[in-house]
Amino acid sequence: MDYVAQFRHEIQAFDAAIRTASLEAGSDGVPLVPSCPGWSMADLTFHLGSVHRYVIDVIAERRRQQPETADLSYLNLPPVRANWPLPENAPHRGPFPPELIDWFGEGATALGNLLATCDPAEHVWTWSREQSVGFWQRMQTIEAAVHRWDAENAIGTPGPMERRLAMDAVTHTFEVMAPARRARRKAPPGAGERLRFRQSDGSLIWIVQTDPDEVLLNAGSGCCDVELTATASDLMLFLWHRIPLDGLEVRGDAALLDRYFKLVPPV
Repeated sequence: MDYVAQFRHEIQAFDAAIRTASLEAGSDGVPLVPSCPGWSMADLTFHLGSVHRYVIDVIAERRRQQPETADLSYLNLPPVRANWPLPENAPHRGPFPPELIDWFGEGATALGNLLATCDPAEHVWTWSREQSVGFWQRMQTIEAAVHRWDAENAIGTPGPMERRLAMDAVTHTFEVMAPARRARRKAPPGAGERLRFRQSDGSLIWIVQTDPDEVLLNAGSGCCDVELTATASDLMLFLWHRIPLDGLEVRGDAALLDRYFKLVPPV
């Protein structure tokens, strides 16, 4: 799929949501983000904008090793940052600084342009096994979509995920995010549980087996202990711990879906 075009679409929607939030901030302050506990919309904006500029630095400098983060010059922060959110003081409920929205937009535009002009096969550092610009194209599009949903959910009714992106993101969750999350949180060993995720608005099926050391995707075609059926969008949102099981079709031992998040802790 065209990740760059989808990235730009998601960023445009995110930008619209944060502008709405900045205008509607009332006596209670900047809206909180229910799906990102401890963050307001200002904190979410600073987080995503910081990620964008971090990735810009990695790709533009053709870095082959993880960059140091102590020097924050890559963020290109404006010299005057009155009322800007600070991670250590989250949630930021004060005024939503207009300069924060401009800073976010500049970084998102720059990242989109950079991703569009680089060869996806070019070797750069990533936090995953795949060391390429293509990884960042995929990862940043998925992250933009998830945080767009977070932002829209904070101010109203969020739109669903684009179906093709959601299908890709479910596979990405098992192939890339699951091993990273297990390693980061030192998750307990799996006990061979088998889970089937079935797409209701398409034909894809993902079978996952939780072995002691890893989560195996499409591990055979035998019986499964539980099956979850939903649209690709809802499967993606569930796996990213954004929506509950309520309203989704479950067959088998539903408790295993809760256990999945112990074996693959949410970010």
